[in-house]
Amino acid sequence: MQNKNDMTFIGESKREDFDEFADLFKGVESFMGYLPNAYLTMAERPDLLTAFSNLAGNIFQSQGIDTQTKQLIALASSLSSGCKYCQAHTSHGAERAGMSEEKIADVLDYSSSTHYNEKERAILDLAFAAGVTPNQSSKSHFNNLKKYFSKKEIIDIVSVIALFGYLNRWNDTLGTVLEDVPENFVENKLKPLGWS
Repeated sequence: MQNKNDMTFIGESKREDFDEFADLFKGVESFMGYLPNAYLTMAERPDLLTAFSNLAGNIFQSQGIDTQTKQLIALASSLSSGCKYCQAHTSHGAERAGMSEEKIADVLDYSSSTHYNEKERAILDLAFAAGVTPNQSSKSHFNNLKKYFSKKEIIDIVSVIALFGYLNRWNDTLGTVLEDVPENFVENKLKPLGWS
């Protein structure tokens, strides 16, 4: 069994060892409500963390798709890939962005749920299909998305899926330990609503 202090299969990375990222870490904490262990592990390779942070910032700051929808896309692709770490992060992120806990807990039943509209179903169809391996997305997913979104907005949607494809592999492979904030959100808010 993994020691929670280790943070990953390769051991612990301490925030205080990365003074050069103090401002970045504060910004991430402000956005997410905590500093992810994944950022600390990436900090072992400073150029990697800088590149990842720039990419993630660009994707989440783009104006084509709102933050709540981006978190929904990230959640669906993480559910599809099976990454429990990212599922906890993105469900907590969706709630921080203003999504109701009931809607988050109902995401696996999105196709029949009254919490989701046709526009969101089109997004989730692609996010769930693209999150599995091998990728199951098809032209029909994009034909459906074109009913609701511009080309640039579709690129934003796929950018979120691709970003979380990276994070799903990073965290599952390294065995990144879940932080208390998202873990408590899942345990105390979603599990009572039937989240598994």
